[in-house]
Amino acid sequence: MKETTRLSMLIKNHALAMGFDLVGISPAESHYAEADLFERWLGRGYAGEMNYLERGLLKRKEVERVLPGARSVVSCAVNYNTENPRSTEASGGGWISRYAWGDDYHDVMGEMLGGLADYITGLFPEKAGVRAYVDTGPVLEKVHAGRSGIGWVGKNTCLINQRVGSWLFLGEVITDMELDYDSVAEDRCGTCTRCIDACPTDAIVEPYVLDARKCISYLTIELKGKMPLELREGVENNVFGCDVCQDVCPWNRDALFTLKEDFRPREKLLSPDFKWLLGLDGDGFREVFRKSPVKRAKRRGFMRNVLVAVGNSGNKEYIKYARSLLGDDEPIVRAHAVWALWRLGAEDCRGELERLLETETDGEVLEEIHHAIGSPRS
Repeated sequence: MKETTRLSMLIKNHALAMGFDLVGISPAESHYAEADLFERWLGRGYAGEMNYLERGLLKRKEVERVLPGARSVVSCAVNYNTENPRSTEASGGGWISRYAWGDDYHDVMGEMLGGLADYITGLFPEKAGVRAYVDTGPVLEKVHAGRSGIGWVGKNTCLINQRVGSWLFLGEVITDMELDYDSVAEDRCGTCTRCIDACPTDAIVEPYVLDARKCISYLTIELKGKMPLELREGVENNVFGCDVCQDVCPWNRDALFTLKEDFRPREKLLSPDFKWLLGLDGDGFREVFRKSPVKRAKRRGFMRNVLVAVGNSGNKEYIKYARSLLGDDEPIVRAHAVWALWRLGAEDCRGELERLLETETDGEVLEEIHHAIGSPRS
């Protein structure tokens, strides 16, 4: 047995024993074509406010800039799918993306990848160089994963494995060790366009191309300011992320379930009750979402999302809850409370909002009030 084959088998077996569901190895070669596509995607403005994606473009193209002497990339994936309903099957309440039901994957995957990196270093303690990343480094993760045979990038831009599906967290360990390399995964999307057809905001502008500015995940997680008026209705009941394009994917129809407790739904987070969500103050938000991906939105961004979803619900029971947030400390919350209240059609809404014009001082909230009372209720 060749030494590279033996080492590759040891690394893969150790990764699987640690709890990774998929592992593959690809050469640490430069990816100029894919990086150029990524750069053109940025140039079209599709990244929106995610300016951090522009950093490290050269490193994304040339892996050796991440780790001098890099020769191999060990790509790993963890399945986070559970047997709980999909967003297309659930009714009532808000929707938090499946990936955010449990603990923050950065913490879980980061610890696992750190352990794998230590193992690889231990195989050659005097010479092996390693660098591990999970979703945070200047690395074309899906490109490496595809080259390693883990899966292909689907038309919804998610990585898909024909056995496990697309509910996958990705990470990689870059090393200067020479290893055996796996075959590139074959694209199996075929003529299917279900993800494109199902997107509520038409964010998949063409196969394999996502305009993040329209994507519900971007709008509810990455966007820091007010949500664009023309996209709010399409957000539907999503309060953090969106699963629609994965829920409708045929490759997820029989997707395997995870055995990891870290990613199972926390109490109340599966189709969470709007009344409960609307009542979360700063301390309550921090307590509920401690060590959760949802904390990334911060309370003000999360409440903005909840108010948009509440406004879309058409349920007049939420009027008093939306009204209570007209006096919130955060202007962005007050602005979206105005929108939700107007959408729900409180009988005395116009007079109440006109009175707010006399006391409100924030320009964006005032703009929201003027837009509401200057247009017919839905």
